[in-house]
Amino acid sequence: MFFGDIIGQHQIKKQLISTANEGFVPHAQLFCGPEGVGKLPLAIAYAQYLNCENRQEAEPCGKCSSCVKYNHLAHPDLHFVFPVIKKEKRDVCDDFISEWRSFLNENRYFNLGQWLTYIGAENAQGMIYAKESEEIVRKLSLKIYEGRYKTMIIWLPEKMHEACANKLLKIIEEPIGDTVFLLVSDSPDSVIGTIQSRCQRINIHAVDKSDIINALKGDYNITDEDAEAVAHMAKGSYLKAMETISLDEENKFFFGLFVKMMRSSYARDIKAIKEIGAELGVIGRERQKSYLRYTQRMIREYFVSNLQQREMVYLNNEEAQFGMRFAPFVNERNIEDFMTELALAERHIEQNVNAKMVFFDLCLKVTMLLKR
Repeated sequence: MFFGDIIGQHQIKKQLISTANEGFVPHAQLFCGPEGVGKLPLAIAYAQYLNCENRQEAEPCGKCSSCVKYNHLAHPDLHFVFPVIKKEKRDVCDDFISEWRSFLNENRYFNLGQWLTYIGAENAQGMIYAKESEEIVRKLSLKIYEGRYKTMIIWLPEKMHEACANKLLKIIEEPIGDTVFLLVSDSPDSVIGTIQSRCQRINIHAVDKSDIINALKGDYNITDEDAEAVAHMAKGSYLKAMETISLDEENKFFFGLFVKMMRSSYARDIKAIKEIGAELGVIGRERQKSYLRYTQRMIREYFVSNLQQREMVYLNNEEAQFGMRFAPFVNERNIEDFMTELALAERHIEQNVNAKMVFFDLCLKVTMLLKR
């Protein structure tokens, strides 16, 4: 992975390159920021640069023995930890490493839901299980094979089982020489505080709009006007930009469900509400949570659209068209309760409450909120 493969983030790239060249490499770093801004590819590019045998001014050479192995994500001193599922007696990351490498080679920007779909998670929620701590200790107890640094990249440490997190804390407190931890988090405040306090925090912000526009024109050969519109909707996430321009099937599915839920709830059609609950009840826990987050975003956007400030609204044409009639039903009398109920439903799904019951109850509450 090269720094040039990552959209924007010029200042962060300079910072990481500087630490490597000056020899000031903190042993534990927490890369944090919103989804889709390039945190994981930045961590991989940084790890490759650290171990490159012939570093260039702003990139690894790409040709040395270390870079060749990094290009295949198979360097013996590069280790990954990431959320997995218990499937066919597989429950540690090494059991999924082949799929992980293939997935990373195909995708630079992705989220947890896409990864879990790739490995056939179905209803399972991704997690870094307690057993992974044994693997981490085993790998880090080995001597460095051929690189300058032994690198442990942990994607989404907030998904760690408590026992695994506590074991990791002990290793971070007493680091083995020339070992670098790179933790990559979408929700750093959900990482246990004792780990946060022992990591140097690297805040990675939204991608500049101009960088997204240039990348879209290069990757998709679209017009300046279309690139501008997509970049506006993306709000600094290149993943969101990719989904928007590709007419992402997941978002189209979620939008269809959202429209049905709102119409059925407004009409107080109990039969239709039950059907929606049944449909949402079988799509898997991670997708259910993604749908609820999508619904929260839609409610928020429709509320803002009532202010008649177009530059503050991030809706595609189809969503905006539905909002012409729906937006007035989201107002100052119900917006707070809307967000509270949606967040509560997401928490219940996280706690494995029966999904059909959760969505049926949510629809009934939406029925009352829309009448305010």
